[in-house]
Amino acid sequence: MTPAGEHTQTRPRPRLVVGITGATGAAYGLQLLRRARALGAETHLILSPAGVLNAHHELGLNRDALEREADRAYAPGDVGACVASGSFSTAAMVVAPCSMRTLAAIAHGLSDNLMTRAADVTLKERRRLILMVRETPFNLAHLRNMTAVTEMGGIIFPPLPALYLKPASIEEMVAETVERVLELSQLPGAAPQAWNGLK
Repeated sequence: MTPAGEHTQTRPRPRLVVGITGATGAAYGLQLLRRARALGAETHLILSPAGVLNAHHELGLNRDALEREADRAYAPGDVGACVASGSFSTAAMVVAPCSMRTLAAIAHGLSDNLMTRAADVTLKERRRLILMVRETPFNLAHLRNMTAVTEMGGIIFPPLPALYLKPASIEEMVAETVERVLELSQLPGAAPQAWNGLK
């Protein structure tokens, strides 16, 4: 019990910004939102028009369904949103999946919409920016843009499956990758499966 006259302080929920673009792999963004919420994070979703199109194709979900998975959701044109300012404290931002167009805009500091502005804010405030880039094979522009983001402090995280864990389904592969990303985002409670060596 709390003694009379004393106040208990609740720890604020960590905030995670999630961007979903039109690259293949909408399942990563969806699982990221669901798992972050389960861990107690406050989620802020930025969903591009191409991201909606791809989520509908791959998952059968529309914009409303995706936005309901987040605590707050924004259109890319909403450049006056709270996540556009460094004064709005966040733990990290993850773009899942991240298209090559979004990567290029972030690499060159364009801040031409809320997605790329929020990423720019994350970098300038020295917070974790994780880009789950989806393309193959890479051309030289892709590689140079990934190098530029890395040099600015961002993390390039292609969602490559951990086949050594012998996942039994696509869902397991997605879930394990997302758990690793959440750990990188420094969200308390994230628990990717550890490799304990060959036996």
